[in-house]
Amino acid sequence: MKYLKPLRVGVSGTLFLLVTALFLDFGNSIAPSFTRGLLHLQFVPSLMQFLNTAALSAAGFILILILTILFGRVYCSTICPLGTFHDVIGFVVRKKKKRSDFQFSEPKNVIRYSILTLTLLLLITGSSLLLNLLDPFSGFGRILSNLFRPVVLIMNNIAASALEQFGIYTISRKQWAVIAPLSVTVSLTMVLLVGFLAVLRGGRLYCNTVCPVGALLGLISKISCVQICLDRDNCTGCRRCEHVCKAGCIDLGEMTVDTSRCVACYNCLANCAHNAIHLENKWQKRDTVTRIDQTRRDFMCYSGVYLLGLTGLIEPTNSIIQSKPTKIPEAVTCPVSPPGSLSIARFTSICTACHLCVSSCPSRVLAPSFLEFGLSGVMQPHMNFRAAHCNYECTICMDICPTGALLPLKVEEKKLTQTGVAKFIKENCVVYTDNTTCGACSEHCPTKAVNMVPYQNPLHKPLVIPKVNTDYCIGCGGCQHACPTKPYKAIYVEGHPIHKLAKKPVVKKVEEKGDNKEDFPF
Repeated sequence: MKYLKPLRVGVSGTLFLLVTALFLDFGNSIAPSFTRGLLHLQFVPSLMQFLNTAALSAAGFILILILTILFGRVYCSTICPLGTFHDVIGFVVRKKKKRSDFQFSEPKNVIRYSILTLTLLLLITGSSLLLNLLDPFSGFGRILSNLFRPVVLIMNNIAASALEQFGIYTISRKQWAVIAPLSVTVSLTMVLLVGFLAVLRGGRLYCNTVCPVGALLGLISKISCVQICLDRDNCTGCRRCEHVCKAGCIDLGEMTVDTSRCVACYNCLANCAHNAIHLENKWQKRDTVTRIDQTRRDFMCYSGVYLLGLTGLIEPTNSIIQSKPTKIPEAVTCPVSPPGSLSIARFTSICTACHLCVSSCPSRVLAPSFLEFGLSGVMQPHMNFRAAHCNYECTICMDICPTGALLPLKVEEKKLTQTGVAKFIKENCVVYTDNTTCGACSEHCPTKAVNMVPYQNPLHKPLVIPKVNTDYCIGCGGCQHACPTKPYKAIYVEGHPIHKLAKKPVVKKVEEKGDNKEDFPF
């Protein structure tokens, strides 16, 4: 029994590091197939994907439910990255305060079951707001994406800049993502909440008080097959098991273990010196109770200014400078949801705002929303074309989405997915206001939906001005991002509530000139 704890620590530590690597992977070097396999057992993403696709490949949450019915809350102790993060904070707090003892505490059932009930009620009515805020995997993802990733990015770019001085280019500078204040605030609040509860108790108070997944699995674990039990005959009352129980669920006065709060950490099994604690099969009859054979245990092992310049926050801008600020704001009535979401309504009902796509987006165009999708879609990713544009052949976000909110599309399908269309505001364009040439929007349009047509101007210059063909536009935002006008753009993307299909762009063949019979016909 004493080897169960180190085995659990090894598995949970490995999964924790792998999940962390997914969110801190700057170069997108981790294969999407590996990402999907690693995140298959994350409860809420798997549940949301299954509810919307009914595919067995998305039924990882069913395996978690089976494991919980058999062995209790092994998800909370081994698979959940926020639970492991909670343990790390608690460990540091106990070491700093030189306090290593836990004690039995009364369960906060009113709080945790009220939160669980409210979460389920909102989910049934079509709002996943509370689930997005409290889902442990999504919360941990936001912490990494908003708090840890910028620090690692700064260190990477500083190291790259230092190595460049010696002619070493093995480390490249990475682009800075747009900071979403609301998402950063929520992530910081989550860290402070977990930290406060860790200081208050040092154990899993968050998991047994706030987390709706912990409350749900706690209810199921009450009927689990294998449970931790106390042996009154062998117990000497040393309280070593109680002092190491991070859930505070061992009551030696009553000689009971609250299985709804037990997170299956097995600390008690490793520290009991009198064999007074054992694993018991509760499904067998009392007169034939046997202890679990160690050989049959099975665990699944499947995640100022100088620094701004180094991180890429300050990027080169277009050399065209307008004579005066633009005055007509972009009349955006619908935000742009990422390709593969099919529709905004579908996307906001499935996405848990884990920010894995935000962290993995190579162009940094995906950013946490504020109220673009409404209150229920707070922090869910939207396309921020002021910061970047969607790469024409990139499908990374769709390949790694763990909930199915973004369905995988082939590159050719993605190139024809119209998430929105470009709208042109002539009065904001520098060609109109300054009678000068530009064409940045047309140059950055991958489908050539933005063409430059002759423009009759007061100075009679040979100028051209943009004209949008919405049939070919896919709403990638290349034109909007490239437009140099400030504060309002002369061209912007209006999103589609339901994605449409664009026409395939016409590729013009270049006519060959010269005599092909010669050796060098040019």
